[in-house]
Amino acid sequence: MLNKNSIIISKKKKKKNTGCVEFQIISFTKKIRALVPHFELHKRDYSSQRGLRKILEKRRRLLSYLKKKNVLDYQRLTRKLNIRELNEKEF
Repeated sequence: MLNKNSIIISKKKKKKNTGCVEFQIISFTKKIRALVPHFELHKRDYSSQRGLRKILEKRRRLLSYLKKKNVLDYQRLTRKLNIRELNEKEF
């Protein structure tokens, strides 16, 4: 049975829109930047390298999607995060 407090909490919106493409790209970029120093110390950590490659590929696909849908937001985000823009061949 639901009580009044659980309904109120479920109706509140989160401040961060985690489903937004821009938010996902930003969070993947933060994860990538956190993993890079780890590989300077642990060069043979192959399982973490595989995880990094998966995160990089997810971010690349999201960037590709954003570039197709809204070029201005894509350019603004790549400048803000200081990441390279995608080549046309990568689409």
